[in-house]
Amino acid sequence: MMDVTAAQVAEITGGTLTAGTDPATVVSAVATDSREVGPGTLFVAKPGAVADGHDFVPGALAAGASLVLAERETTDDAGRPHPAVLVPDAVLAMGALAADHVARLRATGPLTVIGITGSAGKTTTKDLTTALLATRGPTVGPIGSYNGEVGVPLTVFTAGPRTRYLVIEMGATQQGNIAYLADLVRPDLGAVLMVGTAHLGEFGSVETIVATKGELVEALPATGTAVLNHDDERVRSMAARTGASVLWFTADPRADEHPELASAVRATDLRTDADGHPVFTLHLPPGPNGPGTEHPVRSRLIGVHHVGNLLASAALAHAAGVPGTDIAAVLTTSGAVSRWRMERTDRLDGVTVINDAYNANPDSMRAALRTLAALGADSGRRTWAVLGTMLELGENSVAEHDAIGRAAVRLNINQLVVVGEEARALHTGAVMEGSWGDESRWVPDVDAAERLLADELRPGDIVLVKSSNGAGLRHLGDRLAWGPMSSQDTAEPPAAPEVSGP
Repeated sequence: MMDVTAAQVAEITGGTLTAGTDPATVVSAVATDSREVGPGTLFVAKPGAVADGHDFVPGALAAGASLVLAERETTDDAGRPHPAVLVPDAVLAMGALAADHVARLRATGPLTVIGITGSAGKTTTKDLTTALLATRGPTVGPIGSYNGEVGVPLTVFTAGPRTRYLVIEMGATQQGNIAYLADLVRPDLGAVLMVGTAHLGEFGSVETIVATKGELVEALPATGTAVLNHDDERVRSMAARTGASVLWFTADPRADEHPELASAVRATDLRTDADGHPVFTLHLPPGPNGPGTEHPVRSRLIGVHHVGNLLASAALAHAAGVPGTDIAAVLTTSGAVSRWRMERTDRLDGVTVINDAYNANPDSMRAALRTLAALGADSGRRTWAVLGTMLELGENSVAEHDAIGRAAVRLNINQLVVVGEEARALHTGAVMEGSWGDESRWVPDVDAAERLLADELRPGDIVLVKSSNGAGLRHLGDRLAWGPMSSQDTAEPPAAPEVSGP
């Protein structure tokens, strides 16, 4: 973050300095977690659902914080006010600071801001896009799933005067959220990946989800580029909502039948290899670097459903001027970066664990199950799907869980383990579809699932673990993968920050 004074923080946020606060105090970083505070940090005392940041002000100041952004005054043991800027809403004040920071960055040199949204695939796409743009200059992308009204400003604050590209993942829980985030960062390029039924309980209808995701392309300038998924009818309709240029991406084998796709980013000859990695020919249209080109890509990601994410990131990079050879090279060498997204571990005993339990919705559940089924069919190995609840589906929850259980049977998954009361309809659907023996089992909690798997997994089995974040199955996946009989090429990665939005 570029240095700002306490007086400037107050001016930008419309706040007031507490008595005794030096207006010339300089801050150069922002944190909402007192454990991440260092010298020169602005500590944001954000009220939360579990803890109130105001309770951690003394600790933050003791750790070196220079200033506090707070909603109420706090005092030291002598009754003196802590150095702070007081505002009505700390989160909105963070947003104002972030918007000001982006404006300052643009004034210091060329900066391209990239926004990414969609019902699924955002984090993978932002990881790929960040890696692609880093080949052209200093690039900042979000940590984990920093994609909401707190996470986006925290990402922005990590950018500095040398930053050439700023990648922003945008989540939403209600209409207007994407518009708010876009207003903060003013994206030059924006990608909408797909529209599904994730978090339907919060949005109320698919139409509202479409309206919300489309807020990104509405915010793009006429000089910008909207990267849109032509294979998703709902995303396709967003082309009419933007004044920016539209760059389509598609994996449709019949793309030649659509004149508008003559200048699209395309995948042809698409298949998956024996390990489930997508393999295809990447077609890039004429662009900043000259005529159209073709490049072979063999991704390290798992599952054909990642092709849309690969194409979206390729399209964003192409629009930003990254050469096609560099795009293909990065897509071929990049695997999963953020935790719990089709994270594969091959144990020493021959069991393969695929931990995809950070987020779950009907679309991503089906995609993961199709990948598991393909891996089993190609290798002849026994497949296990350990599935937990999909949260925030509202009144459709029972029907959607039932449908996923039926889909698992139709895909010939060998063993289904359903975890938790909220997911029981998944088991019911599997039984009703025809899983009459012990192919589908329901267990009440993660511990019971772990005991069952410990007793019954055999060498060669492939285990998919998937649920919404709140169901906690990602930790079961970690224990399965990182037990005494596990091995990976790298050390166990640290836990990702749990800041998320749909």
